[in-house]
Amino acid sequence: MFERATSDAVGSVVGLTLLLLTVLLLPAPAKRLARAPAVLFALHLVMRAGLLALEIGSSAEHGASLAAMVLLYAAIGRCAVLIALDAVLSPRLARPIPRIFRDIIQAVVYIVLFFVALNREGVEPGSLLTTSALLTAAIALSLQETLGNLVAGLAIQAQRPFDVDDWIQFDADPKHIGRVLEINWRATKLITLDDVEVIVPNGVLAKAPIANFTKPTAASRRSLYVQVPADVPPHDVRAAILDALPGAHGVLETPAPSVVLNAFVDGNIEYWVRFHTTRFELRDGVDSAARERIWYAFARRDIAIAAPNRAVRLREITQDSEAKHDASQIVRRGEILGKVDFLRALSDAQRAQLAARSKLHTYGAGEVVVRQGEATTELFIVQSGRMVVQRETDGASADVATLGAGDFFGEMALMTGEQRTATVRAATPATLISIDRDAMHDLLATAPELAAVVSRVITERREATTTTVATASAAPAVLEERSTQLLGRIRKFFML
Repeated sequence: MFERATSDAVGSVVGLTLLLLTVLLLPAPAKRLARAPAVLFALHLVMRAGLLALEIGSSAEHGASLAAMVLLYAAIGRCAVLIALDAVLSPRLARPIPRIFRDIIQAVVYIVLFFVALNREGVEPGSLLTTSALLTAAIALSLQETLGNLVAGLAIQAQRPFDVDDWIQFDADPKHIGRVLEINWRATKLITLDDVEVIVPNGVLAKAPIANFTKPTAASRRSLYVQVPADVPPHDVRAAILDALPGAHGVLETPAPSVVLNAFVDGNIEYWVRFHTTRFELRDGVDSAARERIWYAFARRDIAIAAPNRAVRLREITQDSEAKHDASQIVRRGEILGKVDFLRALSDAQRAQLAARSKLHTYGAGEVVVRQGEATTELFIVQSGRMVVQRETDGASADVATLGAGDFFGEMALMTGEQRTATVRAATPATLISIDRDAMHDLLATAPELAAVVSRVITERREATTTTVATASAAPAVLEERSTQLLGRIRKFFML
C-alpha cells in the first residue's frame, strides 16, 4: 500500500514538473495550450483527494483510482506532446506542423498511456479487445468513415494540393469557394466570402476536383464578359478596354490584361476580358471596379453595351432614305476614286458609275488582302488605315512599301489580269474600296477610248519611277512603245 502511495506521489510530481516546463518553454502565442493539461492535472488532484473518503479495496475506490491515473497520464501525455512539438520542433521548422499530424500524434500518446494506466490498475488491455467479436466488428464499422477521413487527411498533407490560407473551390458550385482555416484529422475548415464557416470532410475533398486560386502563384486570373453591338469594330472595343483596365482596383499590370473576341451572340459580339489580381478575397470588388472602368471607357468612345435580346429596335426605312444613303456613299467613294491617277481621266458620271459598282472591305490588323503570285483581278484603294507591301525573293520576305489613305494597289491585276507581284497586309485595322474586272469591263465597253488614256497614265507613272538621266532622251519613244504594248494587253484582257 505504501509503495502504491509513493508511486502515485511520484507520478503527481512528474506531472506537475512537466506542466511547469510546458508553461515556461512554450512560446508566448502557444501558452494558452497549457490550459488543457492544467485542467487535467487539477482534476487528477481532485480525484486523488476524493479517494480518501472511499473504502480501500472497494469497487468505487478502484474506479476512482483508475480515473485519477488516467487523468494524470493524460496531463503528462499532453504536456510531453506540447513540449516536443511546440517548444522543440516548431521553432526549427520552416513551416508549421500540420494540425492533422498533431492530432494523430496526440491520439496515439493518449491511447498508449490509457493502456498503461489500465495495466497499472490490474486491468489486462488485451482482454478488453477480445471480449466480444461482435463489439469489435461494431467498432470497426462505426469507425469506417472516420478512418477514411483520417487517411484522406494524411493524403492531403502528403500531396499538399492546398495549404492553410489558400483559396480553393472543391466542386462546381461557386458558393463553395473559401479560404482554408484548418486541416485536422477529420475535416478541413474553410470560410467563404460571405463569412460563412464550412467544414468539409477530408474524404469528400479527396474525391473532389480542387481548384486552388492561390497556387502556383498568388496572382489568379479573373474573367469578365461584355457584349457589344456587331457594328462596332473589334479593334475599337479592344483598345477601349485595354486603356481602361490599368490602375483599376486590384488589377495587376503584369501579367497584362487581354481581350479576346469570344463569340457571336444574337447579332452582338461577346468579348472575353482577362486580367490578374492578387486580391482574390476581394474578387467581387475587383471585378466591379473593372466593369466600372469599362463602362466609362465605352461612354467616352460612344460604344454601347449590347441591348438585351428581348429589346426590339425599330427604324423606319423608306425608299427615299435608302436612296439618299446610297447616293451619299457613292459620292464619297467617287471622291476617293478621283485620287487614283489613271481614273482621274474619267468624267464625273463615269466615276459615279464605277463607284456604284465598287465594294467596301474591312480588314483587321495582320490580315492579308492579296498574296504574291495570286491571280485575282481587283484594284484596292485605301480609305482608312495603313497597309504594308511585302515582296518575297529567294525565300526571304521584306517590306518594300507602306500605303496609307488614298493610296492604291493592284492596277495591273485589274487592267491586264497579271499575277500579284507582292503581298499586301493590313498593318492596322483598315477599310478598302475594291473595283473588280466586271465593273471596269462594263465601263470600257461603253467608252472604249478610255483604255488608251488609262494605259498612257499607268505607263507614265511606272516610267517616272524607273527612268534615269542616261535614258531621259529616249524616254518619249520608250513611253509610247510601252503604252501601246500595255493598251494591247488591256484590250485583249477586256476583249475590246
